[in-house]
Amino acid sequence: MKKSRRVLLYGFGPYKQFRDNITAKIIKSLPRQPGLRKIVFPVRFDRRQFVESLGRFKPDVIVGLGQSSRRRIEVESQAKNRRRSSKAKRARAIAHSSGPTRLKTTLQLKLGRQAGRSENAGDYVCNFSMYVILAELRRKGGEVPYGFIHIPHDCDWMRAKSLVVKIIRQCQRG
Repeated sequence: MKKSRRVLLYGFGPYKQFRDNITAKIIKSLPRQPGLRKIVFPVRFDRRQFVESLGRFKPDVIVGLGQSSRRRIEVESQAKNRRRSSKAKRARAIAHSSGPTRLKTTLQLKLGRQAGRSENAGDYVCNFSMYVILAELRRKGGEVPYGFIHIPHDCDWMRAKSLVVKIIRQCQRG
């Protein structure tokens, strides 16, 4: 019998004008289960919180969830080496001279028409978390699949939750 893989599922708490975050609501509503580690991070540019979570859990698969203002659920294909705290500020590099411009996600999700594809994760904390985690996985030379899904803040959260459950099952089976 094939062993279930350890899945790290993370999302974020409230930020800016949002008193709630759909990703936190989804994660908190999921029942505890063996092999699934759920984390709701505070929304901040803190490399350590992401890197330390990898060391603590030692996941076989990582799935990040982010809240967006988009019209549909989208699977991100890459993280860019840029960050900024607001649209009024100029974007800065996450990894200055040593970091690649982009890092591709490595988890192949089969979601059909339930989600679109995106090549732009923005330049806020979602993209930052993606870039930091992908860079850390690359630095360690591991083969840990990593994916990220943006969920609209006004999405039917039960529909989004059922998609996340489907993703977790895919990830645990391999």
